[in-house]
Amino acid sequence: MKEKSMLNQNEAPIYEALETFRQMRVVPFDVPGHKHGKGNPELTAFLGEKCVTIDVNSMKPLDNLCHPVSVIHKAEMLAADAFGAAHAFLMVGGTTSSVQSMILSTCKRGDKIILPRNVHRSVINALVLCGAVPVYVNPEVDHRLGIALGMQREQVAKAINEHPDAVAVLVNNPTYYGICSDVKAIVKMAHEAGMYCLADEAHGTHFYFGVGMPISAMEAGADMAAVSMHKSGGSLTQSSLLLIGSNMNPGHVRQMINLTQTTSGSYLLMSSLDISRRNLALRGKEVFARVADMAEYAREEINAIGGYYAFGQELINGNSIFDFDPTKLSVHTRDIGLAGIEVYDLLRDEYDIQIEFGDIGNILAYLSIGDRPQELERLVSALAEIRRRFQRDSSGLLSQEYIDPEVVLSPQEAFYANKKSIPLRESKGCVCSEFVMCYPPGIPILSPGERITAEILDYIEYARTKGCSLTGPEDPAIININVLPHF
Repeated sequence: MKEKSMLNQNEAPIYEALETFRQMRVVPFDVPGHKHGKGNPELTAFLGEKCVTIDVNSMKPLDNLCHPVSVIHKAEMLAADAFGAAHAFLMVGGTTSSVQSMILSTCKRGDKIILPRNVHRSVINALVLCGAVPVYVNPEVDHRLGIALGMQREQVAKAINEHPDAVAVLVNNPTYYGICSDVKAIVKMAHEAGMYCLADEAHGTHFYFGVGMPISAMEAGADMAAVSMHKSGGSLTQSSLLLIGSNMNPGHVRQMINLTQTTSGSYLLMSSLDISRRNLALRGKEVFARVADMAEYAREEINAIGGYYAFGQELINGNSIFDFDPTKLSVHTRDIGLAGIEVYDLLRDEYDIQIEFGDIGNILAYLSIGDRPQELERLVSALAEIRRRFQRDSSGLLSQEYIDPEVVLSPQEAFYANKKSIPLRESKGCVCSEFVMCYPPGIPILSPGERITAEILDYIEYARTKGCSLTGPEDPAIININVLPHF
């Protein structure tokens, strides 16, 4: 049974310190140069005086993010308590920074890390930075939906058995589509093998507060978890948390964070984390129950339209889909003859509805604490009308979202190697030295060190034709691609 905390979750120390600072009317001879907005009236008019007057620099009364000892330290203690972690770090570089700090804290050049290939690009970026070598657990694919699933226990056990020198196992909890692996079993396997277990929980903030949610990484015993507070938690974009368990040295993790995170931490972002943590600690249970109810209602209504498939907990199979995030509103669109990205574009252009993303076969409408039932009704109505107006024959549509990679070199070796630029269409059989992905969701189609196949080229061309936003390569038009000349 969890011990009663001595901390008061009603407190928001950074927010309270900023309010005190605002009332002091301090004369600024420090940065930022807009001087509480007076030097940039257009910015002040756009953001508001209350906002720019707390866009301040680190100082003794407001603490320092790189080495917190007072109000930021207290805010981190409160966050750790609210999330059930041994320690929490406020992150202002997005969950990209949190993920990279996890990997930099546990891996160095040449170390092996076991992970699914359907990770966010931030994971592979971290491998480029530190030189760790990925051991991919290629996920099972749901062929109807065309999406990658979670890590099967047997696959993880096999990878650990074949690579006993690996230092860590990383797991998505959940995937963008809401799919969860058996995190508790994976943590147990990793720890029994002397490995760390890391969790990318960019889409799992609500697991820590909602009832009937999949297990959170900290509750499952993971060593580190990167949590996107700005996604389902309500804080400002680019604010995140890095949580650690009792097996990690917080001083070492802080050093790794300070290698890449700014020394000019934004007090707008930090105060939003502070306020949002307080909101979730006090009201998260009831708020996320409402979000889950709205998502379930929307799934029923969308499935009643016909042609769409808003999938949910019926997919659970106890292994590759060990659990499902009930707040996720993921909808398969291929059966109405439209790619997900086409429905995404229609919703925005024809109905003024902006959803999170559309890919080859699915869309995701991201539901969180700010959504209301009347807005969901509008989405359901728009989907019904899209089916009526735009439905067509589905033959010829690609369904596969995930393609198993052939890894030839580590991401770092390939990224920094001598390379040449060649036309994309001529790159079949070459080894890629850069990233290609649809963003969102930001899961690489190609990563540095992977073989370019005809299937991958077909996928890239198809995604481009359907209107996916392709990013990653040096050539923004993706007419050319960088490859390694001697492979």
